[in-house]
Amino acid sequence: MSSWDIKPQGVQGQLKVTGTHAGDLEKALTALLTDMSEAAKAAGTAVPGSAAETPLQGPTASGKPLTQKATGPVGAALAEYLNKRHPSLKEMGERIQAAVLGAAKATNEYVGGDLDAAKHAQDAAKSVRLDLLKDAGGRK
Repeated sequence: MSSWDIKPQGVQGQLKVTGTHAGDLEKALTALLTDMSEAAKAAGTAVPGSAAETPLQGPTASGKPLTQKATGPVGAALAEYLNKRHPSLKEMGERIQAAVLGAAKATNEYVGGDLDAAKHAQDAAKSVRLDLLKDAGGRK
């Protein structure tokens, strides 16, 4: 029979390290989105003079016209790239979270199992009759 040798304090330390790295990843992804947005704005458009806002057609609730900044081919390509990568980036974060929570839950169950086994062993030891042991080669 194989045995487990899990050190809960070691698992806790590794989960803390993983959480720190996950936080670093979140910061990096936030910076990526910010930088790509700025790059898209700085790239401009292919149409001279279209950097200004262009009015959109249709009525609005406030009565004010809606406007939209013109987007050039670089900005459109960056937006398309982020739209395609968004599910993968979101899934990456979800997998990290699931792994950390799963490892923590498994370790807690392991510790709980150890405590249950110890309780059963103590209960079994309490039920041993000492008068039977003296006849089994103990001192008289």
